[in-house]
Amino acid sequence: MVQPVVFAHRGASGRYAEHTRAAYLQALAEATDGVECDIHLSRDRQLVLIHDHTLDRTSNATGQVADYTLDELRQFDFHGWKNSDLPADYGSAEQQFLTLPELIGILREYGKPIKLAVECKHPDPFGAALEEELFDLLDGEGWDAATCTLDNISLSFMSFDPAAVERLLQRVPARLVCQLLEDIKVAAVAGAAGVDDPAGTEQMAAAEQFLADGQSNLDRRRVGMAGPGVEYIVEHTEQVERWVAAGLRFRVWTVNSDDAIDLCARLGVAEVTTDWPARTAERFALR
Repeated sequence: MVQPVVFAHRGASGRYAEHTRAAYLQALAEATDGVECDIHLSRDRQLVLIHDHTLDRTSNATGQVADYTLDELRQFDFHGWKNSDLPADYGSAEQQFLTLPELIGILREYGKPIKLAVECKHPDPFGAALEEELFDLLDGEGWDAATCTLDNISLSFMSFDPAAVERLLQRVPARLVCQLLEDIKVAAVAGAAGVDDPAGTEQMAAAEQFLADGQSNLDRRRVGMAGPGVEYIVEHTEQVERWVAAGLRFRVWTVNSDDAIDLCARLGVAEVTTDWPARTAERFALR
């Protein structure tokens, strides 16, 4: 078996708070193949690393990310919720919140070849400006758009949103664009629609079209990579096998358990993201 490429999911987020300086430094200390991050825009259009559209889950603040400037976001605690001690060389609690330029700086300082997978999170209040700011940043940093390399960093790009994927395809080779997939979360759609059963609502129709468009991108080989979650490949194993046989490269998230690792190995998955990069790499190596 070829050893899959292992990405640290939001850094080594099993050990330290996701997207923090400590999580990424720990991932590099574990010699991971690559790191993954999610980007949003702050109110002053700075590219910040955070998964959710809101601050509530991973900080001591509340509200929308887009409602705060970068300076305001830096005043919040994005580390304390994890209850993990910070090594002195991983920075203070006040230094844990990161922008994308700061993560790039950390990876440059690492010096060794490293992969960086950037997920564009949508829906975003700024819409297509998220991708515009992303590529403006990379252009300013002097990246090679043809190869998606920036010094020692090899970049790839991801989104669940088929419209965002189309925007990514306008700037980078299809082989480095990943269409993320997950099954429809009925409870979330019901909440958005304000009903107990969302079947037949506009919100459910939109969710179904969103998923169908993503699957179509894979069926038509519009992108080079498929990015389903572990739950998706469990529920749609035969479809995944067909896509693998058709030559699509798979990047599966979030591969933490032994069962998930074993399933990915059986299916011939080429890349995984995990909260525990060293442990996951070791498990693959033992197969």
